Amino acid sequence: MRLFWALLAVLALCLPGSGTGPADARSAAAPPDDASRPPLLAYYYQWFSPGSWQRAKTDLPLAGAYSSDDTQVIDRQITEAKAAGIDGFIVGWKHGTVNDRRLGKLVEAAEARDFKLAMIYQSLDFYRRPLPVAQVAADFARFRDHFAGSPAMLRVDGRPLTVWSGTWRYSHDDVARVTSAVRGELRVLASEKNVAGYRRIADVTDGDAYYWSSADPETTPGYADKLMDMARAVHADHKIWLAPCAPGFDARLVGGTKPVPRRNGATLTAGYSAALRSSPDAIGLISWNEFSENTHVEPSLDHGDRYLQVLRDLRGVPATVPSENGTALSRSGHRRSVPQSGAFPGLWAFVGLAAPMLLITPLAVRRLRTGRPGPAPAGRTRAGTDPEGAVSRSPSSRSRRRSRPDRAP
Repeated sequence: MRLFWALLAVLALCLPGSGTGPADARSAAAPPDDASRPPLLAYYYQWFSPGSWQRAKTDLPLAGAYSSDDTQVIDRQITEAKAAGIDGFIVGWKHGTVNDRRLGKLVEAAEARDFKLAMIYQSLDFYRRPLPVAQVAADFARFRDHFAGSPAMLRVDGRPLTVWSGTWRYSHDDVARVTSAVRGELRVLASEKNVAGYRRIADVTDGDAYYWSSADPETTPGYADKLMDMARAVHADHKIWLAPCAPGFDARLVGGTKPVPRRNGATLTAGYSAALRSSPDAIGLISWNEFSENTHVEPSLDHGDRYLQVLRDLRGVPATVPSENGTALSRSGHRRSVPQSGAFPGLWAFVGLAAPMLLITPLAVRRLRTGRPGPAPAGRTRAGTDPEGAVSRSPSSRSRRRSRPDRAP
């Protein structure tokens, strides 16, 4: 009986509320804002119709040649993303009948599933030419008036988060003309590629989201240092820094020249780690479904759900339990924690070893489930490759379209 009571005492140390086991010590020591778990926001593109999958694609979704209008596809995408630890989508958009309709469907689905959305405005046309400033201004105002009121929008002090892709093609005065009309209701991040670019328009934007998918985080000289430099510049202004990561890159069918290998998840892991070291207010995952540049993590014929598995490992999400995260950002970008579920390892293994000694006395054991997320682009890269109205230049699915890379110095 002495051995029996000794086993009970050891088991009690592992139970929730004992306060003396290693897991409890880690939990007690953890700060209220977990810097290792900033929000993960995946760039998401809604340009797809069944015909899109016949152009410049070397891989296809497991879901088939879907349309971005398909609400069942949207529901599945949100469910899969949440289960992998993705907190929201950064949705590519500019005003158009099709784009507006699709964004509306995505917003409705995100509301129903407590999933967050931000918007990245695509200000460059199919040939990488900047849209007229008046059009950009009108589109931002339209987004504010028609979509920003949704509770699905990721907010920073009450203002929905947006990114302006292509700010480097506009003058300071042009950027100011657009943002001055909406910054009272929206947060507008630049998409500059270096510190000088960010500082050029820092006074008329709310931070920077760097879309950098074409660089190899394992071999590009100074990769992590560049992210750190940009983070320091943005945070010195108490603004919002979105750091990039990607699973790989291959845009040779759309004008790219140098692919970045995926390495079965090692590239994504290295990029994610470099992004974390820059103390981001959120991480911008490139991408959920950019299939023309092969940065997608959406389950596909070539990769299955391998990259969702990698994300689950990086995010500490159980493989079979969907993540039900909420996310919030403060004005300075500091995080406010939102509870979620996690796993308590080892307890049941101990119970299994002790079971023979416990048969004479029933003992109820329950699992402790704790965890907490945090809150709220040098190279050839661009944000999205299938804008509304894009037309194939060749009937071949492997033919090249006109190159539309963004070049960073």
